[in-house]
Amino acid sequence: MSFLSPPSDIWHVGIAHTPIASFLTARTEDMRITWLPPKPPFCFVADPFGITRDSSQYIFAEFYDYRNKRGKIVFYEYSARMELLRSGDALAKPFHLSYPFLLEHKGEIYMLPEAHHSGRLTLYRARVLPDDWEPVCDLLDIPAVDASIIQHNGKWWMFYAIAGKNNEMMRELHVASAPALTGPWQPHPRNPVHVSAASARMGGTPFTHEGKLYLPTQDCTQTYGGSLSLVRVDTLTQEDFSCSVVRHLAPTGNFLPYTQGFHTLSAFGNMTLIDAKRIHRSPMRHLVNWQRRLQRLWGRP
Repeated sequence: MSFLSPPSDIWHVGIAHTPIASFLTARTEDMRITWLPPKPPFCFVADPFGITRDSSQYIFAEFYDYRNKRGKIVFYEYSARMELLRSGDALAKPFHLSYPFLLEHKGEIYMLPEAHHSGRLTLYRARVLPDDWEPVCDLLDIPAVDASIIQHNGKWWMFYAIAGKNNEMMRELHVASAPALTGPWQPHPRNPVHVSAASARMGGTPFTHEGKLYLPTQDCTQTYGGSLSLVRVDTLTQEDFSCSVVRHLAPTGNFLPYTQGFHTLSAFGNMTLIDAKRIHRSPMRHLVNWQRRLQRLWGRP
């Protein structure tokens, strides 16, 4: 019976046709959203980040299959008219990858995927977009989660969580700073600078609006990635930090049928990338779990 079946979080990525700063005031239930193509059963895409290069627009996201429970990074290439041109794998490793944070610096495109099972945070550079990436260096030698970077007031700042045994990554915000993108990165002396299950774990692109710095963060009080909180950074120095929650964002209206979670908000030119989830229950999930166990017994990844 379905109520005995384990739940499956099915995330999906959408393009909101409004800039990221509008989420500070706009009604999310009225936003026009274009959803990416659907995925096969028991698979999902999440954690979208995007960038425009020449005449193409690229969206990168985590692809997750419950059959192997290991994420990889995939890409979607769109034309200037937002017509899907192609899609495929961008980056895969023997360990789980997600949250492919993107940034452009001095004409180069960089990716900072979450890979805390590797025990470090590695920066990648695009040799050829969208599917040829080379490691540049390790920015942190700790299991950083959902690391997000911005250059602000003459310094580089990183906001992240740390994977631990007591689920600290759901409720603790850490900060590091550096004189250059490649480091050296210095953790903030007050880490964790903010503790809250409702507004600490990063959920997208840091952005500035009217001189203020804002962080999209996840609200995990009811469920993982249940909704988003927009946090305004009030004080950010190498010695001090303070912040205020200024808005709560829930998946409603045009988010249907993905109204049971909302945990990424990332800038994409004059648009914004989002993801949202529905919680799916099906007896077939038991079969998927058994398939995964058999593959492990046979030595398959």
